[in-house]
Amino acid sequence: QVQLVESGGGLVQPGGSLRLSCAASGFTFSNYGMTWYRQAPGRKERELVATITSAGGGTNYADSVKGRFTISRDTAKNTVYLQMNSLKPAATAVYYCNALPRFRGYWGQGTQVTVSS
Repeated sequence: QVQLVESGGGLVQPGGSLRLSCAASGFTFSNYGMTWYRQAPGRKERELVATITSAGGGTNYADSVKGRFTISRDTAKNTVYLQMNSLKPAATAVYYCNALPRFRGYWGQGTQVTVSS
């Protein structure tokens, strides 16, 4: 069955960097685009942060993270990454990965990112 395991979150000061990882299994990773979402404290909805095509050649970002976040993938490792630079307190959230299109009804456990001094 589908499994997505996010890791790499933590506490970082404003202006700092983190690299999130998402290990995927249970589906043919190379056939799917992948996405990163986040859910900020007190928000019901998850926000789409970044997407990458199945071949890795195309990426898209939310306006709020453009120029600071980079999504990438390693098909040999069935892993998608999110490099986050110049972090702001507004980036504080639980970050999740998913496929594109999203696997309905499935979310991993997420990884907590806290940006605070």
